[in-house]
Amino acid sequence: AVSATKIALSSQAEAQLAVSSNDGKQWLDNGVVKVPPSPTADNITVLDLSTSPPKVVGEVAAPASIVGPPSGVAVAKDESFALVTSGQAVDPKDKTKWVLDGKLSVIDLKSSPPKVLATHEVGKGAAGVSINRAGNLAIVANRGEGTLSVFKIAGNTLTPLGGKITIGDEKSAPAGIAFSRDDKAAYVSRDGDNRISVLRIEGDKVEYAKRDLYAGMRPYGIDITQGDVAIVANIGLGLGDEDTISAIDLKADPPRVVNTITVGQTPEGLKMSPDGKFVAVGVMNGSNKPKESPFYAKGGDLQIWRIGPKGALTKVATAPIGTWCQGIAWAKDGKSLVTQCAADREIVAFKFNGRKLTKTGVVKTTSFPSSI
Repeated sequence: AVSATKIALSSQAEAQLAVSSNDGKQWLDNGVVKVPPSPTADNITVLDLSTSPPKVVGEVAAPASIVGPPSGVAVAKDESFALVTSGQAVDPKDKTKWVLDGKLSVIDLKSSPPKVLATHEVGKGAAGVSINRAGNLAIVANRGEGTLSVFKIAGNTLTPLGGKITIGDEKSAPAGIAFSRDDKAAYVSRDGDNRISVLRIEGDKVEYAKRDLYAGMRPYGIDITQGDVAIVANIGLGLGDEDTISAIDLKADPPRVVNTITVGQTPEGLKMSPDGKFVAVGVMNGSNKPKESPFYAKGGDLQIWRIGPKGALTKVATAPIGTWCQGIAWAKDGKSLVTQCAADREIVAFKFNGRKLTKTGVVKTTSFPSSI
């Protein structure tokens, strides 16, 4: 990894910042997740996606967690700050185990090096976090207790709005969050009880609309960009079955799941292109399983699917990637993207020309990249 002091942040006028949270306390040992023998510090890597492979423009120590969907980071539209969740910590009573945690860090991306502005206590198992398009509201999914934490944003200051919102029991496992284009609704994946909950939003008021959608087994990653479609990754039970992604027609009244298609084992990483025409899917393909498993593969796949009318999905490109790969981020022009491969401690960069993926390089990290 590159020292934060080696590349100044003062040249960010044209930068396109992505933030990778890197967990130092999770290690994949032949398909079994353990606390590593010598844990490294959790940290945040700030990347400039305006080039491919991206440049590292800063690092800062901050809590991170690989448990939960790879959407545990949200970057403000003006790239002035990022929000990063952490849902696990090493158990102080037994250094070989973890306990549920609930931290939300506010990272100043304008300072050189970047710094932690504030740390908020949220709910157990803090997982997905999302900022609305207006930039004045953030929601955190507390995966270990079936709740959501809501914050009002002013500048780079977060203020909690009321108490937590309960959408399920402690086993419902709310995971990913995506705001609708008009900020009047949000969709929360719940991999614990196989549903996607709809939130109703009016100004600062956020409430569970008591309506759920059913897409597939264990919906996890979820995204909405410019179109009228949301895409959700259904990661299944991890028992070797081929898993799926689903399209939700947001223009339908009421919105509903309209298409589900098989992609392979464990599509954990999922991100739509900025123009909403494509969705990138990171399929683990059994790379996170023991080598003796009949479902093991040496590496996963990065897939690109074209999103057609009413959520029609057509695969247009695929490329091999590494082991236990997590989050995905696109450059603003939709012509390059990166994916995190946690077990390899690297962020892999690709060019995409609308038809094929071409690998352009990697960025090494000191800890295991988990959300971006």
